[in-house]
Amino acid sequence: MSKEVVKRVKSAEIELKDKLVGIQRVTKVTKGGRHFSFSAIVVVGNEKGVVGYGLGKANEVTDAITKGIDDAKKNLVKVCVLNGTVPHAQEGKYGGSRVFLKPAAHGTGVIAGGAMRAVLESVGVTDVLAKSKGSSNPHNVVKATMDALAKLRDPYAIAQQRGITLDRVFNG
Repeated sequence: MSKEVVKRVKSAEIELKDKLVGIQRVTKVTKGGRHFSFSAIVVVGNEKGVVGYGLGKANEVTDAITKGIDDAKKNLVKVCVLNGTVPHAQEGKYGGSRVFLKPAAHGTGVIAGGAMRAVLESVGVTDVLAKSKGSSNPHNVVKATMDALAKLRDPYAIAQQRGITLDRVFNG
């Protein structure tokens, strides 16, 4: 099996929208008492096939979100979106999280849970059926969704690899 190359994208030339997926208050117990800090997972995308996620940790919520956005802009990837949906069914996994993405007809909408919905909307998918199995930890669900999106293959590239027309890819 050949390894798929994930295209990295520079954030300087595109306009990105950010979405906060989750924020957790983390407590460190020290001799002097409890010390609270915050961890935020953020997804950024241009809704045209580019998406990235990032994790930010800081003593204040706003600082954690800002760090998460900066981290997400460093991890942008280009994803294949075909007519507002994914080109084919795909599974992704990370840690204990498993996700399943399936193409849907126009007008279906994004049928997905919280963390998956943020990633799929940021990438520009408007119609998809999605299922999250296993762990519901937002960090792992986001990473599993990104894994599934990174595994998606463009039908044009498949036709070129096989040396056949695009019609034969879809109609066998």
